[in-house]
Amino acid sequence: MRYSAFSIIRNALSGNRNWKPAWRQPDPKPHYDVIIVGGGGHGLATAYYLAKEFGVRNIAVLEKGYLGSGNVGRNTTIVRSNYMLPGNEPFYEFSMKLWEGLEQDLNYNAMLSQRGIINLFHNDGQRDAYIRRGNAMWMEGVPAELLDRAALKKMLPYLNFDHARFPIIGGLLQKRGGTARHDAVAWGFGRAADKHGVDLIQNCEVTGIRRENGVVTGVETTRGFIGCAKLGLAAAGNTSRVGQMAGLKLPIESHVLQAFVTEGLKPAIDHVITYGAGHFYISQSDKGGLVFGAEIDGYNSYAQRGNLATVEHVMGEG
Repeated sequence: MRYSAFSIIRNALSGNRNWKPAWRQPDPKPHYDVIIVGGGGHGLATAYYLAKEFGVRNIAVLEKGYLGSGNVGRNTTIVRSNYMLPGNEPFYEFSMKLWEGLEQDLNYNAMLSQRGIINLFHNDGQRDAYIRRGNAMWMEGVPAELLDRAALKKMLPYLNFDHARFPIIGGLLQKRGGTARHDAVAWGFGRAADKHGVDLIQNCEVTGIRRENGVVTGVETTRGFIGCAKLGLAAAGNTSRVGQMAGLKLPIESHVLQAFVTEGLKPAIDHVITYGAGHFYISQSDKGGLVFGAEIDGYNSYAQRGNLATVEHVMGEG
C-alpha cells in the first residue's frame, strides 16, 4: 500500500478498516544469503539498500526486541554534515543528500526538519576553530555561514549572551542541518525493506555465531539456528559483544550518552543549538518537548540507563 493523501481519505471513508500492516511477521527461513544483526537504523538501512540498490533479495534482519527498540529510538535526532576532517565531511554530506530525498524514497514521513544547526563559540580560539571548520565545509561544496553576535541576537534573542564565564560572541550555521523523528526513520526503512522482500525477524536474539574453518556459516538464536552466506553486525554499542561470538575483538568502546526530553511546551526554539564551551546541545521536537544532552559518560558501559552524577552535570551545563 502506497501512503498518500488519497489513501488517508479512502481509508477514513471505510472507517480505517483497510489499512495493511507496515511489514510482515515472517518466521525465520533455514538459510539466507545475508543476515544483519540489529533492527535499528543502520541495520534496516543496510538491508534496504542491499535489496534496492544491489538486488539482494534473500536477506534477514534479526532484532532481539522490536524494530527501533534500541539506540535508534532513543537519540537526539540531529541530522547534520558540518564536519571538518577531509574524510568525514564528504561522507556526511552524502548522507545529508540521502536524508533530503529519504521520505520520497521510502514513501514514509520521517519528519525531517531542516531548521538549521548553530554551533556557538565563546572565545577567539573557538571562533578560529569554527572558521576553519566552515572553510573545510565550503571546500567540499557544503554551505556554511559564520554569524557574529548581532546576527545571533536577532535569531536567538532568548540566549544569555553576557554569561560571565562563557559569553556568546558568534556561531557557525548550517542551514540544511536539523532533526528527524528517530523511530519514524526505523519504521520507514523497515517498511521499505519488507517491500523489497527482506524478512524482519523480531524477538530473535543472537546467542552465538557458528563458524567452520574460519568462515561464518550462521547464527544461533533464541528461535533456533539460521544459516547464512554473509553476516553483518549493526548492533550499535553491543556490536563488540556480538563480534566476540565470532572471535573478533573490535576496536570499539561503548559509552552511555544521556539525553533528556521534557514535557510538551509551546514553540520556543527554532534551531538546533550547541554550546562550544561545554558540548551542551538542545532542540525542540515537533511534539514540543525540549531535547537536550551533553557529554558521554566517562567510563565504558553497555547499560541503557543513566546515573545521577551525569544528570547533574548536564543540567549544570544547560
